[in-house]
Amino acid sequence: MKVILLADVEKVGKKFEIKNVADGYAKNFLLPKKLAQPATKNAEAWAKTQAEIAAKATEADLKRYQEIASSMDGQEITVKMKTGEQDQLFESVSNQKVAEAMKAAGFDVQKDQVKFDEPLKELGVFPVKISLPHNLEVQIKVEVIAESKKE
Repeated sequence: MKVILLADVEKVGKKFEIKNVADGYAKNFLLPKKLAQPATKNAEAWAKTQAEIAAKATEADLKRYQEIASSMDGQEITVKMKTGEQDQLFESVSNQKVAEAMKAAGFDVQKDQVKFDEPLKELGVFPVKISLPHNLEVQIKVEVIAESKKE
């Protein structure tokens, strides 16, 4: 049976693709779950138009994230941490703290986008990767400094 996918279906295809699938698979799984619709001439024309619109939107989105990546790449941010007598950190720097420091610097970064090669457990400057959509990745520098002690 020839169908138009209305969503990405693993091992079948991407949204708006026209695929030939087994009749039973289409009738018992894809159609009832609204993952596909039968491919008629009108539906095929609609799918082609929708695919073009989606491609343009994806391209615009990619361009936007490339601009964000270029402005973010190489940024240096500072994270203040509590330290002990000999400047040892009480805790390692979390990806949440780096994300908060990036937000303070004007970048919208979520904690799951922050990637460490190894945990930051001492004072100093360290490279940290930020993963962005469209498989874009930038590297920033995180300077870990001691929070001023109150006496």
